Formats: sequence, structure tokens, C-alpha cells
Amino acid sequence: MSFRRSRILPVICTALLLPVTAASGQNTIFPSPLSPRIANYDIDARYDPARFTLEGREKLRWRNEGTDTVRSIEMHLYLNAFRNNRSTFMMESEDLPDQSPADSARWGFCQIRSLLTENGEELTGRIRYIHPDDDNTDDRTVIEIPLPSPVLPGDTLVLSSVFTSKFPRPPVARSGGKAEYLFAGQWFPKIGVFENGSWNCHQYHAQSEFFADFGVYNVNITLPQNEIVGATGLETGSEQNSDGTTTHRFHAEDVHDFAWTASPEYVEFRGRAEQVDIRVLMQPDHREQGPRYLAAAATALKYFHDWYGDYPFPNLTVVDPRRGARESAGMEYPTLFTAWTTHGIPAGCRIPEMIIIHEFGHNYWYHLLASNEFEESWMDEGINTFTETQIMREAYGQTGNLLDLLGFTVDDLTLNRVEYLGAASCDPTLRFAWKYYSGASYGVNSYAKPAVLLTTLQNYLGTETMRRIMRAYVNRWKFRHPTTKDFIAVANEVSGRNLNWFFDQAIYSNAVLDYSVDKVTTREISPGRGFGFTDRLTGNGPAADSAPSVPDTGRLYASEVDVRRLGTFIFPVTVEAKFEDGSRVREQWDGKDTWTRFRYTRRARLVSATVDPDRLIPLDINLTNNSRTVDYQTLGVTTATLRVLFWFQSLFDQPEIFNMLNVVAGLF
Repeated sequence: MSFRRSRILPVICTALLLPVTAASGQNTIFPSPLSPRIANYDIDARYDPARFTLEGREKLRWRNEGTDTVRSIEMHLYLNAFRNNRSTFMMESEDLPDQSPADSARWGFCQIRSLLTENGEELTGRIRYIHPDDDNTDDRTVIEIPLPSPVLPGDTLVLSSVFTSKFPRPPVARSGGKAEYLFAGQWFPKIGVFENGSWNCHQYHAQSEFFADFGVYNVNITLPQNEIVGATGLETGSEQNSDGTTTHRFHAEDVHDFAWTASPEYVEFRGRAEQVDIRVLMQPDHREQGPRYLAAAATALKYFHDWYGDYPFPNLTVVDPRRGARESAGMEYPTLFTAWTTHGIPAGCRIPEMIIIHEFGHNYWYHLLASNEFEESWMDEGINTFTETQIMREAYGQTGNLLDLLGFTVDDLTLNRVEYLGAASCDPTLRFAWKYYSGASYGVNSYAKPAVLLTTLQNYLGTETMRRIMRAYVNRWKFRHPTTKDFIAVANEVSGRNLNWFFDQAIYSNAVLDYSVDKVTTREISPGRGFGFTDRLTGNGPAADSAPSVPDTGRLYASEVDVRRLGTFIFPVTVEAKFEDGSRVREQWDGKDTWTRFRYTRRARLVSATVDPDRLIPLDINLTNNSRTVDYQTLGVTTATLRVLFWFQSLFDQPEIFNMLNVVAGLF
């Protein structure tokens, strides 16, 4: 999910129908494939909104792109995560609403009723449930099917299935319905990824998302005529049926998933930016925010185009989930994503803008590059959160870009840094999603910490260098499933530096960065007394009452600054010493030793010293020890305390804002 539930604040399309031509049952959007198109689906689905069930027929065409012979396949049945309280997803979940077995409406499932080969051979009896990630024999989210004939390298497997899907009510973890509203995610049998001679097909975990191969989707969705539908790809046509239903036909190329939504109450808004048609489906009680959604989507398109290259698809759909369906909010799929807002949210609270910018960003990091979110979640969520913070700063200002209310400002990067501090050392950033110490650690290492560490790297390398790295990464690895090692290789190449020392600590370890000014002293040097350096001893030496040999030329001060490395993360730092006459001296320290000392002899007293005076290292876990003054200071602490007290007093005086933030905090 684009936003994790542990965030303090939330981290919480088809306006133009392109001309298409029919060719062997396939419609064409792009003149040539953008991706390998390994997993291709034709799906006919009939949805019953009264029962929140779907009857589907699927034809899967899967090509063996590897060098190994495939003798069995593995597939995801994601909706079975909500089949009962014994699934791995439910067993791992701690903060989901109570799912009562007595209330069948609360549960969901995906059941294959028939599975045939291209020549009509029945495989249904061969299906067996497996649990590759744990010992939960009750989990039903992954199946294995031994094949009657092996699939040789370069050959294509064609399977036809009949399946039934039931959506949970209200939505649970990205998918489900509420009253007249439905968001259908992970709703069909979906093949895993065959790589390195085996299947990568993980179970559905409470802390994981998805991984799939690219392909072409032709999806027909039949449902009542009053339903307004949005989906991945382009709607190529629709037909009204004699039974009061309409069949909507959708086509998508070079995507690795397909999601859709339906509601008779959607209010549509349309716009266009960067040659992309934007369609917004708003809830009627949020209709006044439709233009706000369009503007935020246009902002996201602009910056991604400028920084990382063109969004290659012609359309984009933004969905506003129904009240009471918050579990489907803030979720991304190719060319379609859900956002979130609430009635009356003020302009100074840019939570909707931040969510839309974040969710659109997934169309690059999750969609175009399609890393394995089960195993390397930071590569989508983390890189995307970093990009989100950069766009929020550029579009809405350095401070207050997320919240600017009642004299209190919050910027997006600071929010992520605060969250990072909550679980900074629990785990290395890179870990399988369900193996983090806790849900909070998953959130920190998948979202907040990568945003902070990549900002630190950007400040170290320079913004332009970092932008070149990111653009090269997108251009080189789109549609290719890159790994962490691939990202690091691009960073090293484009920057012209070996950055392994940074990534080894930031990605592969749980090292924390903490540099402090431990001690600052300054003392006046006494006027010169004693023997001069050029005096010669004669007889019994200088007379006891002779004048000092070292002339007194004015006051001098001896000052010292002691800086310590308190964490295990080694990083070069700048240290600034400030003197009473207004002069400043900056020192560079490689940060490798456990401490260093800077000494000064000057005609002005030392006033203070600061590590990282320009605040370029947000990865530092404790900024309160970065500065120290010679004389004890209380004004700054008092001012900050009064400001916080004013903010909380204002919140309690404005209960509608306080309640809104509580709702948002619970959303993700």
C-alpha cells in the first residue's frame, strides 16, 4: 500500500479514448511493445453488486522467457487472504477491524472452479495449496499446478479458468466494497514470476505488496447500467445488454496488474496535463475538491516528466474512496490509483495533494520499474516517498508544504524523519517485507528511512547529480524488474564515485548516524610573561624585576571544540565554530574516528559550535546534540516549547481539525 498505517499523518483516467484497431482479438495502443509481455490475460467478469461477488472467465497466455524447462506453475489467489481468520495475512495482522466468522459479508475469497489446458485437458484436480513462506497449512493464497506437459524455453502456456471472487465488506487491505462502492484489487487468479529457475510467488502477507510480470490485458466487466466504472488502461467500448447491464471493455498494454472500481455515485472531473488525460472519480460529498485532485495530479505529472522522463501511458484515473471504505484508500495500480480526503479539509492541509503525488509516483517506481515489493519494498515505497518529499518542497515550499495551519507548519520530509526516529535501528532497510521486527519497522524501512537516506545522499552529491542518477535509473531499468544492486550500480556510475560505503551502511545494515558537539570551551590567555624566545641567559639570568620578555599585544583566547561520533554510521560532516566577533570557521571531518578536536587561538571568544550547520544530514537521529554554546542558552528551548503548547491549545480549540487528524492517523 502506498501509505503505511503507522504514519503520524497520512503519509498519509480515461478522458481520451485513443483510436484502436482490432488484430487477432488484441487492440493496439503502442506501435511496438514496451515490455517483454510475458503474462497476458483475457478476462470476462460479471459483477453482482448486491452480493459483492464476481463470476469470471480467464485465459492466461504465459511465455517461458527463461532457459529452464517449466514443469509446474504457481499462481496467486490474493483474495483468499480474507477467506477466514486462519490465513497468513490475518494471523500476521494486528490492527485490522474484527472479522467475525458469523458475518459472512466481512470475508472474501477467490475460488478456481475449472482450469483447462489449451487442448481441453482438465487441471482442476491437480491444484494444491502451498505456503512457500511459512508453515501455515491453512493459507490459501498460493497454488501450485503440475503440468501434463513441460513448457520449454520460448514456448507459451495457455490456460483457461472459471473462477468466483467475493469481495470483503468493508474493504480490507486495498480491496473490497462498502454499500454502493467497490474497489477491485488483486481479484483474479494471477501467475507468479518465474526467475532464476524457480517460481517467485509469495503468500499474501500483512506487510507486503506485489510482484508480477508485464503483459497485455483485455478485460470485459459486466455490471448494472447505472454503475460508473474506472479501470487500468483504456476503455475501448461498451455495450448495453438486454438484462439491464452494461459490458465495459478495457485494454491495457505493458502493465503487470489490473484493478477497477465501480459506483453509481461517482462525480467525474476531467483534465489534461503533459499530454496525459486525467479522469477523477469523486465521491459526491467531496465534489468541491475535484479541481484540487486534478491540480495535484497535474503537479505530479509535471515534476515526474521533468525529472525522470515521460509517463508513457495516455491516461490516468484518480479514485476518491467512499466514506467507510478507508482500507481501499492510498493504493496504486497501473494508470489508476486511489487517494483520500475528508469533507471540509482546509487548503493549508495538503494531505490530499501529498497522497496524490505519492500515488502517482508509483506509476514509475512500482509500475514502470516493477521491483519485487515482497523482497525489496524500499525500492518502490522508499524511492517514491523520497520523490514525494522533493515534489512537495518544490511545488509548495520548503516549510509548511504539508501542513500550514494556525501558525504551525510541517514539511513532508520532517514528518518522514520523525517517523524514522521511531524505529531507526530495528532492522536493515533491505529485508523481506514480512520479516521486519514489527509493522512499525516495516513502515520505517520501506518508506520513511529511504526518503531520509536518499535526501542525505542527494545533499552529499548535489541535487543535479542525484537527478541524473534517478533519471538514468528509470531509463535503464524500466520494464525490467531492477534490484537494489542495480540501483547502486547506476548511482556509482552516474556520480562517478564508489558509494558502496554509503549503501552498505544505509541499506544493508541497521547502523544509525549520530554526530554531536560534545564540548566547547574558551579561555583567555594571560598576558605574556616569562622568557622571550630570543633572550640569551647571561650571568644569573634576567633581573627579577625586568619587563616581560613576551609582549602583551591584546587579548587572546584559546578555544576547543570536541565532536563525537555516537552512532556506528560513518559519514563526512561539516563542523562550524562561531566566534564573538561574528566570524565563523568551517572544518571538514571524515567522521571515521570516534571523536575529533578542533583548536583555535583567536582574538575573539568562541560562542558556539555546530555539526552539520546547513542541516544536510536528515539521517542524523539526534539533532538536539548537534550544537552547543559556551554559555548556557534557554531562549530557543523556551520559544519552541511555547510554540508547541500554542499548537496543541489551538487543536483542542478546533475539534474538527483535531478529529480530522485522528481519522487520518488511523487511515494508514
